[in-house]
This record gives sequence, C-alpha cells and structure tokens, in this order.
Amino acid sequence: MSATAGGGSTQTGQEAAAGPAARMGLSSGMVVQELGWDNDTDDELRIAIEDAIDADMVDGDYGNVVDAVLLWWRDDDGDLVDGLVDSLTDLVGGGSIWLLTPKVGRPGAVDPADIAEAAPIAGLSQTTTAAVSKDWSATKLVAPKSRG
Repeated sequence: MSATAGGGSTQTGQEAAAGPAARMGLSSGMVVQELGWDNDTDDELRIAIEDAIDADMVDGDYGNVVDAVLLWWRDDDGDLVDGLVDSLTDLVGGGSIWLLTPKVGRPGAVDPADIAEAAPIAGLSQTTTAAVSKDWSATKLVAPKSRG
C-alpha cells in the first residue's frame, strides 16, 4: 500500500480523479458517521471513504457532531423514515446523509419511490445519486438550511 497521494492506481484517469468518496464530496478532515453496517456492506467503498477522510468512520455511539452520515439500508431494515430521522441525531447543520441501498435487482433493494416518499417526511430533501459501488446505490439527502 502506497502512502503517497495517487500512488498505484489501476483505474482509468477519470475514475481515479473522481473516486467514490470524491463523488460523495467526502474529503480529508471530515467526520463521517457510519450507521447500518452489516456483513453485506461494501468493504472497498468503506476503505475508499476512510482513505479519503484520512480517518476511521465513527459509529452511532460517537456522541459529537459529524459532517456526513453514511446510512446502509436494506428493504427489510424497518421503517426508512425512522432510520433517516435517527441518522440526523449527530449531523451538523448543512451536513448530508448518504443513503446506501442495494441496487435494483439485488437482495434487499429499496424502491426509489420509497426513498422519495420517506425523505420529506423525515425533513430531508433528495438531491443527487452517485455511482459508488458495484452492488450499492447512494442517494444524497440534506436537511433544509432553515436554522439561523
């Protein structure tokens, strides 16, 4: 493993320039909370994010504010609205939630309509999706910046 920036990549130039963490807007110094981890999560994506933020992700017991939340969610994980509301607990104002769901056709896939319905109920706006993994889709959710 190379400690130098950009060392040893076999990706195409465009993929290397915009890896999954970069597409998610995650960078060095950010505190990212990971919720919903299980044995089916994408370890390559997790490592790429931890490399990009230059730290380990924190869990639900962190107890301090975080810049972003990575929420792994499957169709049988329960009520998505509750999961989204719970993920707001430590999120700093202006921070984002990246909802990671299995891609359509994969076990546990979440219907995009369910995400579109749950987000506003939880007080969130769906802004974008990003291709981040072979088996997982990422949807960016943000809270309206109404405080202040």
